[in-house]
Amino acid sequence: MNALTHPLTHLVNLQSPLNLKDYYQQGGYLGAEKALKEYSPSQVLDIVKKSQLKGRGGAGFPTGMKWSFVPDYDESDPRSQENKYLVCNADEMEPGTFKDRLLLEGVPHQLIEAMIIAAYTIGANKAYIFLRGEYHLAAQRIETALKEAYQANWLGKNIQGSDYQLDLYLHTSAGRYICGEETALINALEGKRANPRAKPPFPQVAGLFGKPTIVNNVETLCNLPHILKNGPEWFINLAPNSDAGSKIYGACGRIKNPGLWELPMGATIDEVLNKHAGGMQEGLKLKGLLPGGASTDFLLPEHLDTPMDYDSIAKAGSRLGTGGLIVLDDKNCPVAMVLNLLQFFAQESCGWCTPCRDGTPWAVEILTRIEQGKGTIDDIDSLLKLCDFMWIGKTHCALAPGAVEPLKSALKYFNDEFMQHIEQGCCPYHGAY
Repeated sequence: MNALTHPLTHLVNLQSPLNLKDYYQQGGYLGAEKALKEYSPSQVLDIVKKSQLKGRGGAGFPTGMKWSFVPDYDESDPRSQENKYLVCNADEMEPGTFKDRLLLEGVPHQLIEAMIIAAYTIGANKAYIFLRGEYHLAAQRIETALKEAYQANWLGKNIQGSDYQLDLYLHTSAGRYICGEETALINALEGKRANPRAKPPFPQVAGLFGKPTIVNNVETLCNLPHILKNGPEWFINLAPNSDAGSKIYGACGRIKNPGLWELPMGATIDEVLNKHAGGMQEGLKLKGLLPGGASTDFLLPEHLDTPMDYDSIAKAGSRLGTGGLIVLDDKNCPVAMVLNLLQFFAQESCGWCTPCRDGTPWAVEILTRIEQGKGTIDDIDSLLKLCDFMWIGKTHCALAPGAVEPLKSALKYFNDEFMQHIEQGCCPYHGAY
C-alpha cells in the first residue's frame, strides 16, 4: 500500500501495530518534527487551511477555519498555553461506523503525532483522547504508545529540544452516544453529566474548564502528519475533482465483503459498494442504503453514481456523515430497520430537551405498532409530524434531527411498505428470508 495514495492506512497493522522504533523507520514523527522545528504555529495553521482539510467526524467543517477561532497564543505570556486544550473525539458510537477503531488499534502513534501537531498549532499544552469505553484493545495500544512517546521525549517538556511542551492523556469514556457531541463530550470530560451545552459560546472560545478548546475526530487529526510531510497541494491532488484528501469509507449489511477502504474523496457509492464491498450477497438486491451511518437519510439504487463527498451526497438528499454505508437489501423490512435505529436513538437521548426525550420514544411506539400490523393511517401522519417536531432548530443538539433522518426518508421512499403493514395487518417481510 502506497504512503502517498493511502496515507491514513498504509501503516495499519491490526495484529501487531508498529512500535515507536518501527514507526520512525516508516517516516513517523517527521510531520511533527517539521512543525516544531521549521514552522511557527501560525504557519502550520496556514498549511492546514491551504490543504482544505474538512472534519471527518460527520459535519465536514473546514479544520483550519475551526482552529482559527481559537484566540491567538500570546508569546509574551507562556502561561497562555496552559489555558487551551485539544481533545480528540474517539467516542465512536454511530451505528454502522468503525473507521476510527481501525486507526486507533492499527497505528496509534499516528494519532499521537497528529495531536502534537494540532496542539502546537492552537497553542495548547494539554490534550486528551476521549475514547469509547468499549474499545478495550485500542485503550491498551494507545497507553503503550503514549509511554513510548514520553520516553522518547515526543511528549512532556521541551519536546525534541524545542521550547514546546505537551501532556497527552487517555480518558476512557463511561459511554453514551451523546458523548460524541463535542460539548457533551467536554461535560463528560469534566466529570459532569454528558448533556450538550448551549452555543454560543463555542468550545473554541469557552470549552473544557471554560478555556478555549478544539475537539477533532480521530480520522481528521490523522491527516495532519501527512499534510506536513507532503504539503497541502499533494493533499488536494489526492482527489482533484472533489473535496481534498482521502477518506476511509465503510460498508456493512448483507454484502459480500463488509469492511473499510481508504479511497480518494469523491469515490462513488457504486465503487464502494460493488467494487470494494463485493456487492450484494447471492439472491439479494439493493433496496436502499444509509450513506454515512445511522443518522443519515436513505438513498436508493438510482443514487449509486453519486460521489461520496459532502456536496454531492447533500445534493442527493442525504449527508456524507462518517462515510459508512449501512446497506438494506430487498429481503429485509425497511420499517423494522428504521424501528431498530429509533430504538437506539431513544435509548441514547440525554433527555435534556422535550422533542428528543419524548419524541424518540413516541416514534418507537408508533413504529412498533406498524411493524406488528396494528398501525393505522393516522400513525403515518403522526410520524410525519414527529419528523417536523424533532427537526433542526427545534432541539438542543443534533441527536434528534439525526434520529429522524432515516425515518423521514423511509417514509418518502418506502411509503408502499408502510402502507402494506397497515393494510395487511402484518409485516409483509416476516419469514421472507
